[in-house]
Amino acid sequence: MMDSSPLARRLGLARAAILHVDDLGMCHAGNRAFLGLAARGQVTCGSVMVPCPWFREIAEAGAADPGLDLGIHLTLTSEWRYYRWAPVSTRSRASGLIDDDGYFWRDLDALRRHLVPEAAEAELRAQVEIALAAGLRPSHCDAHMAGAMLPELLGCHVALAREHGMVPVLPRRIRFAPDPVAYEQAVAALDAAGLPLPDGLRGTLAVPAEQTRAAYRHMVETLPEGVTHLALHCATPGDIEAIAPEHAGWRMREHALLAEGAIEDWCGAAGVTPIGYRAVQPFWPPPLA
Repeated sequence: MMDSSPLARRLGLARAAILHVDDLGMCHAGNRAFLGLAARGQVTCGSVMVPCPWFREIAEAGAADPGLDLGIHLTLTSEWRYYRWAPVSTRSRASGLIDDDGYFWRDLDALRRHLVPEAAEAELRAQVEIALAAGLRPSHCDAHMAGAMLPELLGCHVALAREHGMVPVLPRRIRFAPDPVAYEQAVAALDAAGLPLPDGLRGTLAVPAEQTRAAYRHMVETLPEGVTHLALHCATPGDIEAIAPEHAGWRMREHALLAEGAIEDWCGAAGVTPIGYRAVQPFWPPPLA
């Protein structure tokens, strides 16, 4: 019988939440939100998009502060209408990574239709190398828009994590795996090897302003036993309103809730312990020599 939560058992916790901010480096507002919240202990970790315009800002902060718990947000798509980014490893259309405008494809379906696995793997490896060269000490790696969860890339995703001593963020239960069978097999193999993963995934709630507080409180209070990765996307006011006007409101409202300490308070009242991936990393092998 599969252990209900190997990671929670090793941590000695009944319920824990990884308060994780995605998309760092995408914009200045996201970086500002994370750095302010992390300094006050209101989020525990985040992951960095190497190809994005504001990568250098968050990389500089991470290199200067070893206490920041940062990972690499493996990136193969570029979703916004006007604000785009491109591969760091190639400009060749033959790579299958680049759309007609010279950027990453906007969504997972387009990426997979054009995927050249060898080129995608080279891109993911280049992103990790750039992050390391910038002075980051990543604790984990995860997949922007599930690109690095494609079955053709899951092996590379896990290999990069193992090579560099990172935890691959592959929750044992998710609803959006591009290929559920391949995903379940990959997770089962890691389980069998005794390498603990977060148990589930929840994330940012794109709800109207009047529903925000009740919706987030309900999410926290109903977290199941085990370790849940909370994929947050908070941002301060600033550039996010121009980049993604349809998303800016709920990203800024999420930041406001975190900044006032509401999510931290609800976790405490519900017996949910906030943790980061630095707490998980010791259960994984060190980087390969």
